[in-house]
Amino acid sequence: MREPCNQTPPAHGLTPKGNPRMTAPQSRGSGACRVAAASPGRRARTAALLVTVGVTLGGCVGFSADGGLGPAHGYAALELRKDIVKVSDETAAIGAAARAEQLLRRPLTPDSAVQVALLKNRALQASFNDLGVSEAEFVQATLPPVPRLSLSRTGGDFTLEVERSLTASLIELLTLPVRIPIARNRFRAEQYRAVGQVLRLAGEARRQFYRTVSANQSVAYLEQALASAGSASTLAKQLGETGALNKLEQAREHAFYSELGAQLAKARVLQRVEREKLIRLLGLWGREIDFKLPNGLPSLPGRLVSGTQIEAEAIKKRADIQTARFELQSLAGQYGLNQVSGFINVLDIGYSDRYERSKAFELNEQGGFNVTRDKSFGRGYTVDLVIPIYDFGTTVVRGAREAYLGAAHRLAEKAVNARSEVREAYQRYRGQYDITRHYQGSVLPLRKTIQDQALLQYSGMLIDVTTLIIDARSRILSNIQAIEAQRDFWIAATDLRAAVIGGGFTGEGFGGESAGAEAVAGGGGETLAAATPGG
Repeated sequence: MREPCNQTPPAHGLTPKGNPRMTAPQSRGSGACRVAAASPGRRARTAALLVTVGVTLGGCVGFSADGGLGPAHGYAALELRKDIVKVSDETAAIGAAARAEQLLRRPLTPDSAVQVALLKNRALQASFNDLGVSEAEFVQATLPPVPRLSLSRTGGDFTLEVERSLTASLIELLTLPVRIPIARNRFRAEQYRAVGQVLRLAGEARRQFYRTVSANQSVAYLEQALASAGSASTLAKQLGETGALNKLEQAREHAFYSELGAQLAKARVLQRVEREKLIRLLGLWGREIDFKLPNGLPSLPGRLVSGTQIEAEAIKKRADIQTARFELQSLAGQYGLNQVSGFINVLDIGYSDRYERSKAFELNEQGGFNVTRDKSFGRGYTVDLVIPIYDFGTTVVRGAREAYLGAAHRLAEKAVNARSEVREAYQRYRGQYDITRHYQGSVLPLRKTIQDQALLQYSGMLIDVTTLIIDARSRILSNIQAIEAQRDFWIAATDLRAAVIGGGFTGEGFGGESAGAEAVAGGGGETLAAATPGG
């Protein structure tokens, strides 16, 4: 009988990383990294042992019922007073559509516009799906290494060789308790990134609501002004026919009316553009786009938000800072893991068996053949590792350290920027409140008084039509600017909230495009400074 298992010298080769790989002595033909049982019962016990050790080290991590949207639900409920829905099946889609339809039956408010956007916006749903992918990767990262079973059968006419092996990565198994917190922190970072998407959409929808309503309000005011200018132009024509008004003053009235018509057309284009932007943010199409909006912007609040403790609140609540914190914790864990496993990052254990059977025929003295049967069975353990001749883990550890330090600096930058953004947003908020109050309490009443007195003096032939037109242009400009100031206040209020909790504070200005009242005020060659005393 032959020896049950012949030993072979160590096998050398190159790994994909270019490092020489050395395999410890093993049974012939067993290959690298094998572990096998000598019998079905022993193989079952070995596999069960590997699974038990993996589960013990790794614990049980499964998919969450809400797809990882717990933090997003919390922020939506506490900070926005809204709720979010992940549309993952037909039932959820029908429910979200029904809720949105119910909200769209009444004129939209800033709050209802935000809720419709959270229900209907497809980009937000895509970000929820991305979070689901991240959760799947997290759950996968918490699982113990999967044992690899290998079966091999070779033979010829008179020989048969069967080899079985079961292998597992010891490094992955031993480092599993360390890798689970790393994966969890990465997933938590993705969860707060999804929170940022929710807050960003809510802020954009609210801002765009104010811009759209402001555009509607500007169009309504310009329509009233155009109607008044049309009446004045008609009267000027009639007076000209009687000889009471010369051609120059008639032309000025007609030009003023035409300029207002052009500006109204421009304002209507802006009105449609702003509405389409709102439609896209709300995710509406078909008959849903026929929703109604209020006639004007909300009135100024009776009380302003306090500026005390808002910096500390921002550091505590901002979603982007929470994201950076969990990313930093993840990289810190990865740095520590690389320091431990940087030198040896591949260590597999194996247990294999090999069964051989052969027949030999020898001619005997009687002219026949003697059959000699030979059987052998061997088993053994193997260990497979990468010897880092050219890199003893220095590059991996150095890269992890630099990544960790970079994340720490980015977190510090976000904290510094958050404090500054909150201060800036609050100054804009208070400033726009004072500006709007000034327009409503001082500028507009004075403009009305000026126009009323100008009409009286014009009726008494104390001033000409030029002065009357200049005053009319100035009043139109002041009213449009008052509407835009009120719009900018509500946008500043939205920006302040976004600066505190996260959600896309940019600091790039307040409203959208202007209704173009400056051109109305400057039509006919008069500038705003010339049209209004004191500039």
